[in-house]
Amino acid sequence: MPSYIAAIDQGTTSTRCLLFDHSGTIRAGAQQEHDQIFPKPGWVEHDADQIRRRMWSVVERALAEVDATAADIAAVGITNHRETAVMWDRSTGMPLTNAIVWQDTRTDRLCRELGGAFGPNRFAADTGLPLATYFTGPKVRWAIDNIPDVAAAAESGDLAVGTVDSWVVQNLSGGEAHVTDVTNASRTMLMHLGDLAWDPELCEAIGVPMESLPEIRSSSEVLATATGPLEGVPIAGILGDQQAALFGQACTEPGEAKSTYGTGAFMLLNTGTQRVGSDAGLLSTVAYRLGDEPAVYALEGSIAVAGSLVQWLRDNLGIIDSAPDVEDLALTVEDNGGVYIVPAFSGLFAPYWRDDARGVVTGLTGFATKGHFARAALEAVAYQTMDVLEAMHLDARVDLKSLKVDGGMVVNELLMQFQADILDLPVVRPEVIETTALGAAYAAGLAVGFWESVDEVRDRWAEDTRWTPAMDAGERERLVHGWKKAVDRTLDWVD
Repeated sequence: MPSYIAAIDQGTTSTRCLLFDHSGTIRAGAQQEHDQIFPKPGWVEHDADQIRRRMWSVVERALAEVDATAADIAAVGITNHRETAVMWDRSTGMPLTNAIVWQDTRTDRLCRELGGAFGPNRFAADTGLPLATYFTGPKVRWAIDNIPDVAAAAESGDLAVGTVDSWVVQNLSGGEAHVTDVTNASRTMLMHLGDLAWDPELCEAIGVPMESLPEIRSSSEVLATATGPLEGVPIAGILGDQQAALFGQACTEPGEAKSTYGTGAFMLLNTGTQRVGSDAGLLSTVAYRLGDEPAVYALEGSIAVAGSLVQWLRDNLGIIDSAPDVEDLALTVEDNGGVYIVPAFSGLFAPYWRDDARGVVTGLTGFATKGHFARAALEAVAYQTMDVLEAMHLDARVDLKSLKVDGGMVVNELLMQFQADILDLPVVRPEVIETTALGAAYAAGLAVGFWESVDEVRDRWAEDTRWTPAMDAGERERLVHGWKKAVDRTLDWVD
């Protein structure tokens, strides 16, 4: 019998392949970063062909680490950063332009034009999403309007578009399959959230040809067959990265939530098989769908900048030499010294949805040091999560008993303790923090019988570390008041 499930985790900054055994333990893995391309202020792109090459490289390296072949792999699951738009020629399989990344803000004017007299919530009843630069559909429309090769392919019927999962499957299957799953499709503004199908009226209004879109499938079923080093292995699962983390954290019951700290930060609350609308600035989205079972929905708060703020301190300001150094530097000071950083580099996402916002540093005095900048950067991640949790409470009236956390930043003890303090809520890290890849592995493994049931997935979750609140209520109130004032300073910056 095959020993492993392979998970390809196509992240914003890197591509990874991890091999999980039946216990859900990582047995092998490989990772490789790809270029971040910034052609203009606010524009963020990836080279889709470079991502394709990185994918094959990490798959080969992960297999080699345990001397495995395709015969040892029961299935492969895919997880990905979601709203990035990839456009390629259907006949050649080659990219027509760079992928336009979820952080990109070039569609701000287009989104306002699409909203027109209806405003940013024009399509929210059908999609669960506000009109914002974050989502995929307007990115494709912009490319059709502004990139001649994309426009020509759309005119000839040769245009294929998709989120990154579709691009990965396209290449992994040797061009056999042009598919996506319901979680990724729910982030395009082109799928009706109730029907789980592309909506002709939405596609026409936004300006994306329906024939260019992938087939929408469930998150856990056999979608195609892999080629190359995984020749013959079923491609059996796709989950957008945050939904994958929700599933990997075993948040499979209504009222359970997790927060992932990666390039951005994302909190999802399972709302069951009934979608819950938001009046507080959150997104209604599909959490997952297993085979022919009813879809499970979630409320999501999306934060654009979390770990990337630490990268900014490293790469742009040179304050630290490596990302892990930020904690040691932050610990050189007792508090933030009155300094707040609001990293609205791409505007403010949930719960504000303000494209006109830009990042600020407030409270500077001659007392401020690099240590205060480092501490303010970590605290900014926790404050943004607090804003999302407040909105989640308003929409769903759920009082969490604890918050499950995952992602690369959860190894930062200072951040996790401050998160517990500012939320006044226990924060819990699982034994396996690679929950995004694990969720994709679970989806693929369930589809082929490697794991038998969702109950088995729940039974495998185990707690590693718990942080409990230790901050005085008056201090918490003072700090939150300063954060709210700092957020106000970011608004109306872009005319």
